[in-house]
Amino acid sequence: MTILPPLSAESPASSSAAALLEGLVAHGLRDVVLSPGSRSQALALAAAAYARAGHVRLTVRIDERVASFTALGLAVQTGRPVAVVCTSGTAVANLHPAVLEAHHSGVPLIVLSADRPAELRGIGSNQTTVQPGIFGDLVRADWDVPAPTGAHGEHEDARTLAALAIRASAEGPVHLNLAYREPLSGSVLVPERIDATPGLEDAPPAAPREVVDLVPDDATVVIAGHGAGPAAEQLAVDLGAPLIAEVSSGARFGRHLVVAYRDVLRGPHGEAVGRAVVLGHPTLSREVPALLQRGDVEAIVVRTPGVEAYNPGRRARVVDEVRVQGAPDRAVVRRWVGGWVSMSRAVLDSQDPGDPAPDLSLAVSSDRSVRAAFASAELAVLRTPVDRRMLVRAVWAATWPHDRLVLAASRLIRVADALVPGKAIPVHANRGLAGIDGTVSTATGMAIGAADAETTATPGTTRVLLGDLALLHDAGALLAALPDDLRVHVIVGNDGGGTIFDDLEVAATAPAADFEMVMRTPHAVDLASLAAAGGWAYRRVTTRAELDDALTAPEPRLVVEVPLSESAAGEPAPAEPAPTETTPPETSSDA
Repeated sequence: MTILPPLSAESPASSSAAALLEGLVAHGLRDVVLSPGSRSQALALAAAAYARAGHVRLTVRIDERVASFTALGLAVQTGRPVAVVCTSGTAVANLHPAVLEAHHSGVPLIVLSADRPAELRGIGSNQTTVQPGIFGDLVRADWDVPAPTGAHGEHEDARTLAALAIRASAEGPVHLNLAYREPLSGSVLVPERIDATPGLEDAPPAAPREVVDLVPDDATVVIAGHGAGPAAEQLAVDLGAPLIAEVSSGARFGRHLVVAYRDVLRGPHGEAVGRAVVLGHPTLSREVPALLQRGDVEAIVVRTPGVEAYNPGRRARVVDEVRVQGAPDRAVVRRWVGGWVSMSRAVLDSQDPGDPAPDLSLAVSSDRSVRAAFASAELAVLRTPVDRRMLVRAVWAATWPHDRLVLAASRLIRVADALVPGKAIPVHANRGLAGIDGTVSTATGMAIGAADAETTATPGTTRVLLGDLALLHDAGALLAALPDDLRVHVIVGNDGGGTIFDDLEVAATAPAADFEMVMRTPHAVDLASLAAAGGWAYRRVTTRAELDDALTAPEPRLVVEVPLSESAAGEPAPAEPAPTETTPPETSSDA
């Protein structure tokens, strides 16, 4: 363990902030994201000194909401706790959306908010509000730390607090509200080396785990919601079960995958289900919660540590782990899984026969007129207007395992979930609360975090697929500086407002003008100018050829605008059952 030099009487705030950072680094912290402010200057300057010494990677964002979602993306990508630093007052409240998402997704976010000392609270001091407990039950731990005075032992207290914070963040966000008294900054003494320190020895004993043993049968399905991971695909194979894997599940691949699961669940195959095993957090259909609430279906939900269990109808058995006893019968697998997969393919073929690509054999015909007809047909394909289906397919096809794909809570994620085939690629969406905000910031955080692990000759691309409203909710992210070696492409399906509401009951019941004004919320933002303001390259795409070219563009930071007209929407409104009390329709711009 490395001990900092004695605390400086010049600024106990600076010495304490440095000691806290030293403790966080010793217990595994590698990333700090901060926004500027006066009361937080001790933390900010200490972070800068630690970054200069190579102990942390420091990312600075002007806006606290952008900073917090950037930190969220970093934590998602690296799997390590990330600290986000802010000053007092409204700055802390701007972190709330990201803390909400971290809470519902179990992301290790450590909030370090600066505050006034006790004597300045409750007397109307400038930029002073009630910060302790501001996040309520959303955080795993919440400390209100008195202002340091330079007293003996404060350094070790800070290190102990750091260890506690790191340990508590293992299952979600934590909050350290740090009071600082003037002088707020002074010299920062940084050790050359910080030795890694194990967790506290008095860690609480692990709670008993509930494990259930399952035997393969011909009536089980495996449901992989957001964040389920590849274990869900393996479980489906071990059980000989069809796999329902949402697009951001991390399990959307393999021979058991059922892409058109909504339609299959509404048919005879869905009626034959007797047991459903759920991993992750399903959010993209009404059919899945309806299945889990059926009285003739045994619902088993595998708990995600630190996250509220997904349990529609409150009838599922929630466990920590499932184990498979025995191997599935191959004949049963062919009949049960094969039926689901075949029906899914039939549904997809009936909905979309595929691209009208010309027969390649005609290109080498000895008949000149045949070759000319082929060239004309090929040109027609390249000139095909882009619709949602084409956009989703193209982005999915352009993304590879060394890339990252981030999907916003826009209409496009539902199109992707209903359409794209299996492919083992990194996909993320903020589905903890399915909020529309922070998508680009999250993606840039993930891009920064992935830079540590890049081993390919050509660095991977982080692609963000989102709607126009989702982009405008996070427009500040385009103004943030990014490292030169990062490739981030923001692909915007612009349909001029919130068309996701077109598929909800309100579209048929509300007066048309009112619906347009308060639900669709059309806008006239020039996305080219918005991109230019942040120094991003810009392309406007309307045809298949332009889209293919844009998805392989060399620009490191690029905004691709894809206008989506009503006539080129590209997919019919899904046939969904009427909502129930346990499966209400979305009533915000979240998806």
